[in-house]
Amino acid sequence: MALNATHLRFDLVLDFGEHIVRGWVEHELERAAKDDETFVVQTRGLDIEAIRSGHDSREFEMAEPNPIDGSDLRIRLRQGDRHIKIEYRSRPDAWGLQWLSPGQTAGGKQPFVYSQGETNHNRSWLPCQDDPAFRATFDATLRVPAGMRAVMAAEDRSSATEERVFRYHMPQPVPAYLIALAAGDLRFRPMSERTGVWAEPNVVDLAAWEFADTEAMMQATEELYGPYRWGRYDLLVLPPSFPLGGMENPRLTFATPTVLAGDRSLVSLVAHELAHSWSGNLVTNATWDDFWLNEGFTVYLERRVIEAIFGRERSEMEASIGRSRLQAELARLGEGSRDSWLKGKLAGRAPDDSFSEIPYEKGYLFLRHLEENFGRKRFDEFLRAYFDRHAFETMDTERFVVYLREELFSLDTGAAARIDPDAWIYAPDLPPEAPRAQSTAFASVEACIVRLREGADIASATNAWCSQEWVFFLRHLPRPLEASTLSALGETLGLDAKTNADIRCEWLRLCVESGRGGIEEPLRAYLGSVGRKRFLQPIYDAMWAREEFRFLAREIYAMARPMYHVFVRKILDEKLG
Repeated sequence: MALNATHLRFDLVLDFGEHIVRGWVEHELERAAKDDETFVVQTRGLDIEAIRSGHDSREFEMAEPNPIDGSDLRIRLRQGDRHIKIEYRSRPDAWGLQWLSPGQTAGGKQPFVYSQGETNHNRSWLPCQDDPAFRATFDATLRVPAGMRAVMAAEDRSSATEERVFRYHMPQPVPAYLIALAAGDLRFRPMSERTGVWAEPNVVDLAAWEFADTEAMMQATEELYGPYRWGRYDLLVLPPSFPLGGMENPRLTFATPTVLAGDRSLVSLVAHELAHSWSGNLVTNATWDDFWLNEGFTVYLERRVIEAIFGRERSEMEASIGRSRLQAELARLGEGSRDSWLKGKLAGRAPDDSFSEIPYEKGYLFLRHLEENFGRKRFDEFLRAYFDRHAFETMDTERFVVYLREELFSLDTGAAARIDPDAWIYAPDLPPEAPRAQSTAFASVEACIVRLREGADIASATNAWCSQEWVFFLRHLPRPLEASTLSALGETLGLDAKTNADIRCEWLRLCVESGRGGIEEPLRAYLGSVGRKRFLQPIYDAMWAREEFRFLAREIYAMARPMYHVFVRKILDEKLG
């Protein structure tokens, strides 16, 4: 039986000069080792300086590296070993850390660093069992330069008397990808007794206002799916280079600044990351092939919370936009693609390949299909029991299907007869019975599109539109639009001046796809100020698809690339590098 660590202790210096972390991590094993037993942890690009048990050295070997998994570190144990201390340092190109210069931050005064562990990237700065099947508690000490604040997704146990040293404790066992840190010029604002926001000084007040509904979201989720089990729920707004919308690190969600729209229209992201406190963090996918168990469940919970706080119409708008993203993904993959199954198949591929709309939106539609057939009350009871029964455990697809049949299908054989889980999980594309969202607001937007094509003035009808309505409008306009129409939309509807990141992405993409001239500077400004993959990739793809924009795409990418995260560079280098 393989040895597992149940608790980690690590003490790290965050070296902003060399862009490395250096220090040690101690693994506490679940049982005493037998003589000559081997303990295996994962690494990527780490320099191992020593390995000890107590004061005695232990022999070790590093497996040959491969580009997907890095290298297994195999440590030869002696009988009775319970604690293994690894002294090491990372490298400047560690995938799981992004080091930013002061000029790449919002404040421009201090450098910044943050980690991004999902899927298997924490092994690049922390030798650990970097697999979602393993969970451990941890204690951490971070040492930073003067004037900086270090934060972690854990309970803060720092002492006010210790400058430059920050201590954290995570009492709940978590998989390694959820261990997260950041350090920079940070301030804190409380939003309720158990929620607050961290951000750079010139962002923190705006963020606290934008996320003011967080406590209400927590209460709504607890009412539906049981108690929040992680103590506090805070958010950290990162610099613009952050490649994702959010990352659900327990106790401290990492969030993109692109959701700070000034009108709370994009806070479904908060609902999503909060929902991960139940689906993903509490009950975790056992492998990355089972990623839909994290994300499909979370999208379902997110939209239930949005409905509870903002109403059914808002949640249906979100669901409709989500389905349009899913349909675009299915079209990109092609009919019958194996990658459109809910159950993934990542053997020989990087776990990051599990990131697509399939586990999110197809997973959501499957759960919504269950809800619509079994009834909301019964389905809510099923989900709440699922989270309670499997708290702090892992789950794979096959075990979930057994649980589904035993705990839900058995309650209503008529409803069960109408549902074929295999058609959702082990088959491509979308089953014909997939639910469809119904949005009155979007019906009105569609009517405006018809009127626009007939030459009517629609400006007055758009005055009260929210972000979701604008996005729907822009996505459903025909391509290409004539230059005169684009100019009129930019001026009369104010689209050239929109600063909302979602709307601006859709507008610039429409302009590129229509071959609009004179948009070089808006493209430079936007692509040079956001790092979120969801915004960057579609605009660069649109530019690359039109010959007249290719030189500009390469020029902007060369300028902006140092700000982008390694995940984004990996994708865009293949086309633009």
